[in-house]
Amino acid sequence: MTDSAATPPAVEPERRFELPEGYDGLAEARRLLRATRAGGLASLDPDGGPFASLVNVATDVDGAPLLLMSGLSAHTRHLSADGRASLLLAETGKGDPLAHPRLTVTGTAVRLDEPARSAARARFLARHPKSALYADFGDFSFWRLEPTRGHLNGGFAKAASYDRDALLLDLLGASELIDAEEGALAHMNQDHADALALYASRLCGAGDGRWRASGLDPEGLDLACGDRTARLVFPQRVDTAASLRSVLGRLASQARTT
Repeated sequence: MTDSAATPPAVEPERRFELPEGYDGLAEARRLLRATRAGGLASLDPDGGPFASLVNVATDVDGAPLLLMSGLSAHTRHLSADGRASLLLAETGKGDPLAHPRLTVTGTAVRLDEPARSAARARFLARHPKSALYADFGDFSFWRLEPTRGHLNGGFAKAASYDRDALLLDLLGASELIDAEEGALAHMNQDHADALALYASRLCGAGDGRWRASGLDPEGLDLACGDRTARLVFPQRVDTAASLRSVLGRLASQARTT
């Protein structure tokens, strides 16, 4: 007699939805990647069972999630043995939590060594400045989640899946901008705080406050104000310092007249 308990249930194929007209699911997925400060990390324990925890999240230049984790944490030990992981990035707000958009990213977590570690450290601490208190402790390490797939649920009847190539940003030709990021962020935060506040409040609808620039990539500018975040999407791709100045100038003018 067959033991039905030993036979795994059949997995139904994923249901496909037609996204509503005018709804850009990929743009929403990329926004959630860039704007979400913390997420639910699922790893596999030594017995192969699921283990969920909460982690702070930043993003690499191409949008891949970056994590700072302690070697004392169970999820760090799990990922050191088996890097397969899933990260849930959810937007919160009033009303039914399930009415707000969320993105699940699946892939493999990789511990970073130099020089990738230094680059990840700079981007992570720009998003989470208080983490500088412990980021360089000997038992802490930076990790990058290499996505294989992202699944967006934007609310009722707004579901879509994207592969790695769609989810992450192609950085070909953007080396000048990447090299200029640290200096550009420092300059904007020191000399153009008024423009950053206008971007956040008038173009992103994120409210007033002392906003600062926390990340830069060819598609947009990440902004932070305390525990609030915003994403300023550029009207066109930016690969050079000169084109960045031009776009930010035009967006500042637009914000002042909005």
